Amino acid sequence: MYDSDKRKLLSLVCHGAIFFSTLLFSIGAPIAVLLVSDDPVVKENATEAINFHLNVWAYSAAIVALTVVTFGLAGFILVPLGYLLHWGLTIMAILHVLQTPSQPYRYPFIFRIV
Repeated sequence: MYDSDKRKLLSLVCHGAIFFSTLLFSIGAPIAVLLVSDDPVVKENATEAINFHLNVWAYSAAIVALTVVTFGLAGFILVPLGYLLHWGLTIMAILHVLQTPSQPYRYPFIFRIV
């Protein structure tokens, strides 16, 4: 049996790391949790968070490229939409972890690389 509070904390660290908005920390924190935890739910949350954070960075790069190519026109639509999805999905993951810590959260709309 795994400790529910420890499971919540480590899963929150994984999903919430994106709030620090640096690639090193947003990917590094879930990787560190993945390496030190033996809890299968925490490991799944860490893997899912890594995939989501990589997707956020890839989509951000694509939005920047489209904004440059369209001389800023794409940015008016895509940047707010990107932030809305990014923050909304992260908050949904955190709420899921707090409400049902025994189940890992799966982000919709992402490519699973790891």
